[in-house]
Amino acid sequence: MGIIGFLVFGLVVGAVARLIKPGKQNLSILATLGLGVVGSLIGGVVATLLGTGSFTELNILGAIVAIVAAVLLIGVAEGVSGKRSVRS
Repeated sequence: MGIIGFLVFGLVVGAVARLIKPGKQNLSILATLGLGVVGSLIGGVVATLLGTGSFTELNILGAIVAIVAAVLLIGVAEGVSGKRSVRS
């Protein structure tokens, strides 16, 4: 049950990050889930390192860091995925 909860939280984090990030993102639901899960992992690690709780428990600092990390990851994904302009 913990893995399903983690995936659901990752999807929520990814969705919130996409709402916060300005502009239109060309990301699928799976990409949103993946970036949200990675953001959640980063948030959990940072919260654990700061001593606000365990990696596996939900806390406000971890959630905030997770959302910020996911916003940054969405920006990186946009840059890598193809907003490239071809100049002639």
